[in-house]
Amino acid sequence: MSADLTADHASGRRVSARIAAIAESATLAVDAKAKALKAAGRPVIGFGAGEPDFPTPDYIVEAAIAAARQPKYHRYSPAAGLPELRSAIAEKTLRDSGYAVDPAQVLVTNGGKQAVYESFATLLDPGDEVILPAPYWTTYPEAIRLAGGVPVEVFAGPEQGYMVTVEQLEAALTPRTKVLLFVSPSNPTGAVYSPEQTREIGLWAASKGLWVITDEIYEHLTYDGVPFTSIATAAPELGDRVVILNGVAKTYAMTGWRVGWMIAPLDVTKAATNMQSHATSNVANVSQMAALAAVAGPLTAVDEMKVAFDRRRKAMVSALNAIDGVECPTPHGAFYAYADVRGLLGREIAGIRPATSAELAALILDKAEVAVVPGEAFGPSGYLRLSYALGDDDLAVGVARLQEFLGSAK
Repeated sequence: MSADLTADHASGRRVSARIAAIAESATLAVDAKAKALKAAGRPVIGFGAGEPDFPTPDYIVEAAIAAARQPKYHRYSPAAGLPELRSAIAEKTLRDSGYAVDPAQVLVTNGGKQAVYESFATLLDPGDEVILPAPYWTTYPEAIRLAGGVPVEVFAGPEQGYMVTVEQLEAALTPRTKVLLFVSPSNPTGAVYSPEQTREIGLWAASKGLWVITDEIYEHLTYDGVPFTSIATAAPELGDRVVILNGVAKTYAMTGWRVGWMIAPLDVTKAATNMQSHATSNVANVSQMAALAAVAGPLTAVDEMKVAFDRRRKAMVSALNAIDGVECPTPHGAFYAYADVRGLLGREIAGIRPATSAELAALILDKAEVAVVPGEAFGPSGYLRLSYALGDDDLAVGVARLQEFLGSAK
């Protein structure tokens, strides 16, 4: 046995260094803590999880029930997804994004997170860099690192509407850069890039020979007449260096059904499918048939949910901006408000002077019984993310508590 191996065994390490380095999902952790406190009898209002409070539309549920009764869906199916679902996703992509793909380019995954990880795992070699606009969804940097890549953060603050510029991207470029991650509408900020901004960034990436991975899971959730723009369509110059990530979770209130997908050039899709065939094989067939009903069906239920999200968005932003020390730009997409709370840090609240947004979030949960996610989960400290994908009554109670509690800051 080598000295290195002896030292490793002697250390008593039980979990690999690679996995031990992964941070827990901050959003899920906040949601779990809020639910645990509620179960213990505390009246916690949770603004943590990005999960619509609506039930999955009936016609989707009925499709799943019908599928569950068919023995053919009790068996293994192709690792890449049911052929009829892959075809429907290709048709939906053309309908919604104006981007034509072959069904063979579609890989159906166990939720959007698997699509995120498999995309990075398929494209990255150890040391490859990914330009990661921040604030970012908490899972992205962990998926990049797990795949051997290096996330290179580029931060855009509220003064930029939380949207990065080509100049910032250029400054982050190195010889090791391989991928740009582009997310619009954004989680956690709700920022939506204009068609012009999207094209400019796409052209820049194409001129540098970069891959673009674009997460479009909030494509149907935009407000104030702001359009969704797919970078794949806006910048066809990217050619076969673009990967689209999507899923049914947010649009159709199907977070628990676990169906996402990636759309990529054939060689990338084939490689990712090979990986999935060893990791999980096919997504549950009943969930796939529910997803088929969703993507092939009308957007009526989606539009109805969006009316409620829009109402809650306006109420939340207005309430947050009424608090001294809080500035919250109006989000134009998704269902999150990203509040700048740097004006509260260092001030005394309930006898404590929080120095970071993580400390402030913990104080808010403990004293005001409201769960929010601190900016440290998405990039720099100094911010709070609040989801408005919860009932109107809970939202009103929650923001009222925040106004009273944070309004006492000295």
